[in-house]
Amino acid sequence: VQLQASGGGLVQTGGSLRLSCVASGGTFSRYGFGWFRQAPGKEREFVAGFTRSSNTMVYTDSVKGRFTISRDNAKSTVYLQMNSLEPEDTAVYYCAAKAGIIYSSLGIPTSYDYWGQGTLVTVSS
Repeated sequence: VQLQASGGGLVQTGGSLRLSCVASGGTFSRYGFGWFRQAPGKEREFVAGFTRSSNTMVYTDSVKGRFTISRDNAKSTVYLQMNSLEPEDTAVYYCAAKAGIIYSSLGIPTSYDYWGQGTLVTVSS
């Protein structure tokens, strides 16, 4: 499956962005998805994710209450709605996918088989 991420940009503190990740070349409903981010000089960090059942969304603590992950099966697209953005959210954001990923593996980058190219989010203070 191929993943195409978009929606990044420059925003002021407190602003919002919505990232999109369009999947192609696979059966979308078979996959669980995650969003990760990587700031300069730092390791890739889990942001949010869900399994194929989408019953439970998982978030890293620093984005809880501000970010929302969702999926649209009809559009084969995963979204990351980001509100109340802070300078600390500045990073390249990546979407990732794996068929049948389990809940306990959502936060582990090496669990995923497919990655998008990344989209840059810059939050100015």
